Order: sequence, then C-alpha cells, then structure tokens
Amino acid sequence: MLVTGGLSGIGRAVALAFAELHGRLALVDRTTAGAGEVVAAVAAAGGEALALEADVRDHDALAGAAASAIDRFGRIDVLVANAGIADQSRAHAGDPERWRALVETNLLGTVYAVRAVLPHMLKRGSGHVFVTSSVSGREAYPGEAVYIASKWGQVGYAHALRQEVADAGIRVTVVEPGIVDTPLTRDNPVVRPLLEATEPLRPGDVARAVVYAYLQPPHVLVSELTVRPLRQKLPDFGSGP
Repeated sequence: MLVTGGLSGIGRAVALAFAELHGRLALVDRTTAGAGEVVAAVAAAGGEALALEADVRDHDALAGAAASAIDRFGRIDVLVANAGIADQSRAHAGDPERWRALVETNLLGTVYAVRAVLPHMLKRGSGHVFVTSSVSGREAYPGEAVYIASKWGQVGYAHALRQEVADAGIRVTVVEPGIVDTPLTRDNPVVRPLLEATEPLRPGDVARAVVYAYLQPPHVLVSELTVRPLRQKLPDFGSGP
C-alpha cells in the first residue's frame, strides 16, 4: 500500500488503520522528518511501514517511491492519493505562485501518484485507488476558488479513472471529507476558527471511511464517500468587495 502525505493528518490515520489489518505501507511525504514515530506506531498497531521522501509534484520522484515500495513489499495493492495543501485568497488578489503549487500538489499530485502505481496494478489485474478530495469538490463558497477548483478536478478525475479501469479489476473511490482537525487546518489562523465553531472530523474518522470502502467484497465498489461534521456550515472566506 502506498499513501501520499502519509506521515501526518489523514495519511497517518489511514496508515494506522491499515496497520490494524496487518498492512505493509509505503508512506510518502515531502520530508521524512519525524518518520520514526509514525513507523513505530504502525509497527505497534500490527503493520510494517517504509517512509519515503518525495514531492508529489515530481512524477519521477513518485515513480521512484513506487518502485521502492514494490522492491520492499513485492506489490502495491492500494494507493491513497492524499497529499494536499490549501489556500484562502480572493480571485483578484491571490498569489499566482501559491495557486500553481496548490493545483500541482492537489490535482497533478493525484494524477502523478496514479500514474506511478497504475501500470503495476493493471499487470496484476487488481487494486484499489483512493483519492482524498473534499466536500469542497462538491460545493462552492467564497474565498477558496482555486482550492475548490483543484478539488472538483480530483472528483472528475476519479470518476473518469473509475470508468477507465473497472474492467481491469481495479476499484476507485473518491473520499470527500468536511473539515478535519489536522495540522493543515489547526495551524492555519484563517481556518482554525472553523474548527472551533463546530466539532470537526478527526483524521481517524476519515480513515475508518477508507477502510470501510476497502473491505467491501470484490464485486462491490463504494465509488464516492462524503464524510462531514454533523453541524458544519459552509465557510465564507470573504465575499465582500
């Protein structure tokens, strides 16, 4: 199993959930700083983990990570394309370089991760691809237009991919969480008030949804899962002039 953004937040929770199923995991992140704690936690939960450093915007680096995972574990049965970043800015005033990084990370990073593992899955005639999108891939609101565009792109890509690979025995599930209490959200002074205004999801809530889809019988596909806090309202990051 290969998880991008695998050393923190949702990715870490997914790793620990699959460790309980005795999974063998390649955890890919931009930096492996602090990887020892996650690898140890996976082992304690019953799994085995390999931490690999790669930026998902670099397809060659991701392909190398996938090759390392296959060398170590013999195969990749599951991909969780989870790495992502966010941006809160108005369409007339945001930083174009930040937007480029966001689209390359969220959308192209997903595409590149799939490209890195899919030939192996096609050869085996089986596999399960998870794309971590967001409720922002199904809904819109002011102040995160480019982030929303990247998440809608992930949803469209996942459904097109599903149709492309179904006959090859590969399942594709797009997961759309609402606000989740992770370092990405808690450390962001613009987003943190949203956490404090509701009872947010925890990373483990999303991980359980991924495991639920994974554990369905081979002929059953959960193609789309939206998981949101009970009382979460849509945000508004600035709709004024």
